[in-house]
Amino acid sequence: MDYFSTGEVAKKLNLSLRTLRYYDEIGLVNPALKDDYGKRLYSPQNLLLLQKIQLLKSASMTLEDIQKMITQTTVFKTLTIHKEQLEQEMDELKQSLDYTHTLFNILKLEGELKWNQLLPLVAEDQNVKDLRRKKALEVLFSDDEKEILRKRLPKMETDHEQLTKWMNLIKRIEICLEEGKGPETRDGQLIAEDTLILSNELFKGNTALAEKFFEARKSKTASADLNFYPVQDDVMAFMEEAVLYYEQQVI
Repeated sequence: MDYFSTGEVAKKLNLSLRTLRYYDEIGLVNPALKDDYGKRLYSPQNLLLLQKIQLLKSASMTLEDIQKMITQTTVFKTLTIHKEQLEQEMDELKQSLDYTHTLFNILKLEGELKWNQLLPLVAEDQNVKDLRRKKALEVLFSDDEKEILRKRLPKMETDHEQLTKWMNLIKRIEICLEEGKGPETRDGQLIAEDTLILSNELFKGNTALAEKFFEARKSKTASADLNFYPVQDDVMAFMEEAVLYYEQQVI
């Protein structure tokens, strides 16, 4: 049988000498032979085992799990556990990505991150937020309405075109408030018209649902339970007054 030195194995499999020594120390791969001078010699079977380990490591499996797979646990059981771990990590990464999108969208809306408003959105346990949101939806909306909202409402964690339009609308209202322009002014009425256009796009002409939604949106408690980004009271009041004035003029 041919044997290979540590250097030859390292070169063949692109492994470091340190890694080979560590595998030997933890009993993961023991060389087939060791001479009196401490020289390690590896058999073809050792090389095959090292290649299996490399394959399993490429699947992000820990050395502990690899050792169990090789020496104790069945391959199916170990792979099942590993798959579950990866799925959990993917869920956690997705949640982190959603939070990052939320930060970006708040930054676009506010021009800065207002931590006192942001922390309640992301700090609370996701299961608690989901439960509160579910209860709020059940109280405020019918099953059909909940399904419509689920499909159509833009979310802070996504790059939704509708979301950008609403964010820009809020910015325009804030500018009007800063400049002392009322809802009845030309700028206020353009905002009212755009509000109605966006509302029609979102609710597809379902005015009853639109009214129920905006009533919930005006309520701080309902907005918090539904996990909506908080909008200032004066902004919501401006929007409502502008729309009412606009509709009176149309009539």
